[in-house]
Amino acid sequence: MLTKSGKSFREAGTRIFQQEREAQHGIVSLLASKGPNSIKELPVEKVVPNPEQPRMTFHEETLQELAASIREHGVLQPILVRPAGDAFQIIAGERRWRASKLAGKETIPAIIERFDDATALEIALIENLQREDLSPLDEAIIYKKMTDELGYSIRNLAGKLGKDKGYVENRLRLAMAPDDVREMVAARYDTLSAAYELMKIDDKRRRKSLAKQVVAGKLTLIRLRDKVERVLNPEQAGPRSAPAIPPLRDDSLITATRKLNEALQELARAVGEDGSSNIADQDRTNLAKFLTISRARMDNLVARLRSR
Repeated sequence: MLTKSGKSFREAGTRIFQQEREAQHGIVSLLASKGPNSIKELPVEKVVPNPEQPRMTFHEETLQELAASIREHGVLQPILVRPAGDAFQIIAGERRWRASKLAGKETIPAIIERFDDATALEIALIENLQREDLSPLDEAIIYKKMTDELGYSIRNLAGKLGKDKGYVENRLRLAMAPDDVREMVAARYDTLSAAYELMKIDDKRRRKSLAKQVVAGKLTLIRLRDKVERVLNPEQAGPRSAPAIPPLRDDSLITATRKLNEALQELARAVGEDGSSNIADQDRTNLAKFLTISRARMDNLVARLRSR
């Protein structure tokens, strides 16, 4: 009989298996379509990572989940490699290779192609951009490599990726952000807006202090913007009166109730009926904390309504 943790681990492996099987065809899939003879079983110890690997983070938990899937189902999509002396250098698929090692596999299916450095880098970058669990920071580093090393203009890169030009520009700003800002985003993916605010501050000590408060959940984005404004314009940092609250209209209660109901329905759709939607673990944790705080505020409102 599986324990609760064992059951959830098996379910995670099954989920990853499903995602791998239903994944859209990428470059590796297209190469594999040339026929089964193009896929070779290579010894795992003969495969080496690419020193130019654009992906910076490999989460241990998700690697363990993928390893569980590989133990049960095998590697569903071959990795892409190129000859490198007596070994084979990974172009795409380092995550599958790492998980295969964790799973105790001796070989791994691979497609061997002789790509030059520029082509190998471009394939590695594009394959990584297709990952659903790619962090904003890794995405930013990939965009920077594509502009710096492959010569893409921001406009051409945005067009190739189907992204807005401003979106690409912001990611490139993140790639060049100070270390404390990038560490903040690496710790919590939901701090992107805060990152762009903190990049306005040149004072390293002040910026680092504010970043720590954001990661700890002690500083909302609105309060952060206010603090950043005070740092940038200290002459305007006198006491501020709270903005006046407009009087309630006759239909305010009905409107507020309707908006709350619509927001809850939208949130329920995003989470999914059984909670199995593709939400990153860190986002799940942050959302759960937010909802816990919101529930406490709701309980307070209920108590105030029943007090009369």
